[in-house]
Amino acid sequence: MAVKIRLRRMGAKKAPFYRIVVADSRYPRDGRFIEEVGYYDPTKNPIVVKIDADKAKKWLATGAQPTDTVKSLFKANGVL
Repeated sequence: MAVKIRLRRMGAKKAPFYRIVVADSRYPRDGRFIEEVGYYDPTKNPIVVKIDADKAKKWLATGAQPTDTVKSLFKANGVL
């Protein structure tokens, strides 16, 4: 099972809101997931990002691969 940490799009049309989730790479983008790690709201000014660092580090330690966008969010918030 290839586990990824990625964004799950939510919110209304043209008003995106993302949850940072841990999911099997074979699942659809907005489908089933294993655990929620945080959220990201690019529509607010300033941009709102909340990450549970303990959960994120646990998943990274067990081999979950973050996507490029999630990796940049983790670096900006001191998780990586």
